[in-house]
Amino acid sequence: MEYSNSKTRFLTAVFLICGLIVVGTAGYVLIEQANVLDSLYMTIITMSTVGYKEIHELSDVGKIFTILLIIMSISIYAYSITVITSFMLEGEISYFLLGYRSKIRRKMENHVIICGYGRNGQQVAKELEAYNQPYIIIDQSHDTFMKNMNNKSVFMEGDATKDEVLLKANIIKAKALISTLPVDADNLYVVLTARSLNPELFIISRSGDESTEAKLKFAGANNIVMPEKVGGAHMASLVTKPDVIEFLEHLSIHSDEPTNLEEVVCTYIPESKPNKTINDLEIRMKTGANIIGFKSPDGKFILNPTPDTKVIPGSKFFILGTKDQVNKMKELLQKP
Repeated sequence: MEYSNSKTRFLTAVFLICGLIVVGTAGYVLIEQANVLDSLYMTIITMSTVGYKEIHELSDVGKIFTILLIIMSISIYAYSITVITSFMLEGEISYFLLGYRSKIRRKMENHVIICGYGRNGQQVAKELEAYNQPYIIIDQSHDTFMKNMNNKSVFMEGDATKDEVLLKANIIKAKALISTLPVDADNLYVVLTARSLNPELFIISRSGDESTEAKLKFAGANNIVMPEKVGGAHMASLVTKPDVIEFLEHLSIHSDEPTNLEEVVCTYIPESKPNKTINDLEIRMKTGANIIGFKSPDGKFILNPTPDTKVIPGSKFFILGTKDQVNKMKELLQKP
């Protein structure tokens, strides 16, 4: 890891300087028959090239040893000063970034908290970033934390099962929490802790075993995802109905295709048209979007709703449309 390599270089630089001092001191003791203090004095003034007076006239062997010591000192000094300065500067930058990120966390709201930054956590972050959804990542690994210190994502080092860590991630004002930890027991504890801190939070948890699903549901998870199960089903579908899967992949929420699959919540209906139907609101004519699904406020789903489906605030539309058509839909169904 980047942080570990930096630390190793720093320790190597310190070791080289100390080693050179020991070698120089021992050399003057053996060659010039000087005492340890005088030998240490000669080594330091030689390494630092300050040019102070020698303890006595050096022998020819002593002069050759001093020349070699100066050459080694220049090389080791150049390397060591660069490494040590870089390490200290990185520490200052890290300290600054920690304070800056802490302020960002305190101000964040309606964000998503991602617990764990393994393969699943990284994919979650990538998808949320593509959809411009703010998020905070919590991971226990110090190396992972330091490696992503300069990442524009908001990282936190800590144990997501602890109340104080989730509170620092501003869980009270969060929109959702996604737990992607590799151990089911840890995910269960995260769900329990998160639900106790924010009863209204939308929680999604990873599960590696079907027997854990019921426990996670009972603990307060709204949805449970089994990566192996989902991946296996996807691979099987690529064999049985490849064109359908490819078509659906073109409807990703952040696809480069002009038409995407979106959801629009109805929060406002003009007073002149209360309890009107999809046909009465002339959604298709005014926006050009295709309505392929509908969800009523009580949670009932309707696929391919008919024009006489009644629309009330709190309803949700699933539509196929361009970005412009989606914006028109929002203008029509959401209060200005």
